[in-house]
Amino acid sequence: MASLALACGGCSVGQLDSIYASADKSDVTGSITPAAKPAGDKPVDLPPEADLVFTKAAVRQVLEKRSDASESWENPRSGARGTVTPLAAAYTQSGQTCRDFLASYVNGPSQAWMQGEACKQKHEKGAWEVRSLKPWKRS
Repeated sequence: MASLALACGGCSVGQLDSIYASADKSDVTGSITPAAKPAGDKPVDLPPEADLVFTKAAVRQVLEKRSDASESWENPRSGARGTVTPLAAAYTQSGQTCRDFLASYVNGPSQAWMQGEACKQKHEKGAWEVRSLKPWKRS
């Protein structure tokens, strides 16, 4: 009798597995939906140059103030707006004073973040010039 119970007990494990076979077995551990990738894995582009002109002007203004406060910008023609915030302290690179910044961009439903680097030029009375600007990648 005991051997019959053991033999049938082994069968029931297999039956339980078949009952739950239709259950989703994915490794989902959270409820946050991953961001949709652009079609064809095309990298996200920067905002239009007409808006970037205003962003770069805000970079120059905030860095001239030597402040850590954000500087707002707005393009009245397109309605785009955002802020520029200096990050960390200034540093020297190739004999120039440089500083990293983070910029926001909002235009209607479109929103983006950009990261960049600006350096103080040796000519032009030491004006700040944006050396690099690219979409911000969250780490």
